[in-house]
Amino acid sequence: MYTSRRTFLRKTTRNGLAILSTGGLTATAFDHTPSNAEQTEILTTKSAPVKPDHVVRSLPENMVWGYFGADVPPVYKVKDGDVVEIQTVNPSGVSRTNPEEFYTKNNLPLDQHAQEVIAILKNVKPEPSGIRGHMLTGPVYIDEAQPGDSLEIRILDLTFPAGFGVNSVWPGGGGIPDEVKTRETFVYRYDAKRKMATLKEGLEIPLKPFMGVMALSPPADMGRQSSIPPNFFGGNLDIKHLTKGTTLHLPVSVPGGLFTTGDGHGAQGNGEVSGVAIETAINLTVKFIVHKGKALKQPRAETPTHFIAVGLDKDLNKAMKNALSEACAFIRDELGFTFNEALSIASTGVDFEVSQVVDQTLGVHAMIPKSIFTKKKFDYWS
Repeated sequence: MYTSRRTFLRKTTRNGLAILSTGGLTATAFDHTPSNAEQTEILTTKSAPVKPDHVVRSLPENMVWGYFGADVPPVYKVKDGDVVEIQTVNPSGVSRTNPEEFYTKNNLPLDQHAQEVIAILKNVKPEPSGIRGHMLTGPVYIDEAQPGDSLEIRILDLTFPAGFGVNSVWPGGGGIPDEVKTRETFVYRYDAKRKMATLKEGLEIPLKPFMGVMALSPPADMGRQSSIPPNFFGGNLDIKHLTKGTTLHLPVSVPGGLFTTGDGHGAQGNGEVSGVAIETAINLTVKFIVHKGKALKQPRAETPTHFIAVGLDKDLNKAMKNALSEACAFIRDELGFTFNEALSIASTGVDFEVSQVVDQTLGVHAMIPKSIFTKKKFDYWS
């Protein structure tokens, strides 16, 4: 049986989303530790870059601090089918009142990217009603996207404009908030040749970059929404499998869709248990494809190797049940099994992972491997 991408988009279910999983970056041997400038160059030029039709720069006038909304004016307009590079910053650990101090204290260069971060922190204002969240780039208006459509977002590339990222712990934050007594910020420096992040000698974290936040606007009647909790329009999904070569599908609620992104992660474990990942600036290159009349109630996505069904809820137990319900509904409705068969498949062939426990609305995702369905062929672009 042949199952196409459009068939995959045809239906969605109530409590979760289908997304995807793919392998990480390959490490190679190295002869010396590159300088910060060499690291940045290698990280951004190791493979042939994707040539975009448009570039949305990480400048103050292109940023929005912490929220989505139908009333947020677009900073850029593109066409259906365009390839767009969207530059982002992640000022985690950087003080708004004295941003230069972070760079000098941690022996980091005050280069062009640092100057952009400093300019953004000094000029971009928080949401006046008190909504707080991430520093985001956008929104981008996509011609022809209208309510009732869905937007396919092909993730073509993710590159680092700076050779470091930041993780933090703080009292009251993360998965064990009462056990953290002091605030501390950790700077992870990137070994570009080996695709590793190092905190101290003897510790290496593989770099597997992805965007923590990718969203369209909520409907106008929802007003402005914080970027912290994920929702049906996307947002802070914080699922580490949304890497290069994956595809996210989001429901369009307003004309133009209004795509916004940020919260770049160099690497993250399932759970994101300190409250944050390796927070880092990322330049995201995507291709936007509008699917007319392909309405979705929840986000969906796909990879060459997996479908993933996701449950979201403020209660982690309910999020797990929602993920299981979504996995069973997907296997039943899209792959042609009975509900009881789907539950059996979920129990024997599907892994459930906690995506994050720190975003107010918590997430569990079920990793459904395509390989177990041996009589089916799944079309995919990458």
